[in-house]
Amino acid sequence: MHLPRLPRLLALPVAIGILFGLSAVSFADDAPEKPARMLMVTTSKTFTHEPVRRKEQQLAPAEVAVTQIGQQTKLFTVDCTQDPVADFTPENLKKYDLVFFYTQGPSLEIPEPALDFFFNTWLKQKGHGFIATHSSTDTYGGYKPYWDMIGGTFDGHPWNAGDTVTITVHDKNHPAMKVWGDEFQIRDEIYQYKNWQPEKVHVLMSLNMAKTGTKKPYHVPVAWVKNYGDGRVFYTNLGHNAETWANPKFRDSLIGGIRWVMGLETGDATPNPDVSKAWHEKSISDAAGK
Repeated sequence: MHLPRLPRLLALPVAIGILFGLSAVSFADDAPEKPARMLMVTTSKTFTHEPVRRKEQQLAPAEVAVTQIGQQTKLFTVDCTQDPVADFTPENLKKYDLVFFYTQGPSLEIPEPALDFFFNTWLKQKGHGFIATHSSTDTYGGYKPYWDMIGGTFDGHPWNAGDTVTITVHDKNHPAMKVWGDEFQIRDEIYQYKNWQPEKVHVLMSLNMAKTGTKKPYHVPVAWVKNYGDGRVFYTNLGHNAETWANPKFRDSLIGGIRWVMGLETGDATPNPDVSKAWHEKSISDAAGK
């Protein structure tokens, strides 16, 4: 195994408190008696985002943030890998309840049998879940089983890392969204998508084209959830900037999403294509200045 395990993480020379603050994440009263086990994959092939860039053999900022969340909430323990060929195998996946991707690349070079086991067996099991951030939709863009599972494929980012955008929340009752309120602004890189399947996902929040500088005449979802067999999927586009991972609300949103994936909180995952349709029409109007 090539995985840095939790006890070793605690010994790593990373100043977690300095990086992320000590009281920002929520503490759960109903953590499971036995924490779930999570495999976090942060492989990058053609572009490495700063939150997953390891330096001097220390864990990357996103890996530290997720590790910290697991430690403070007692929801899960984390094994982090940047070698999915070795660690994303059927035998190894059987040890985990959760898989977390912050990945990038047309292919992660995971052998087909392992991918097939993940999509068709592991993820469809009750109690299993997939959490993904940012460029995980810029992963396996030409591989239909992957983008069919995650919900869509990266198709550029007209809203860049230095842009401040306005996001509107559609489902304020979902555990992953409660922290955001009705609407919020954030400086982060926002993707547009192809292979988008609104009939299969429950959109949680979207780019508000009327209140964002760069205007495009189409719907831009920012986060969504879906059921996948008896498993669950939660994706958020946010997370390009390292500062996003230090944002208490972003981390609380991740906690809510993970709790939903684990079945600890209820939240609607019914596909809502009517929301995508309405916001597509709204975006056309907003882009035209009407």
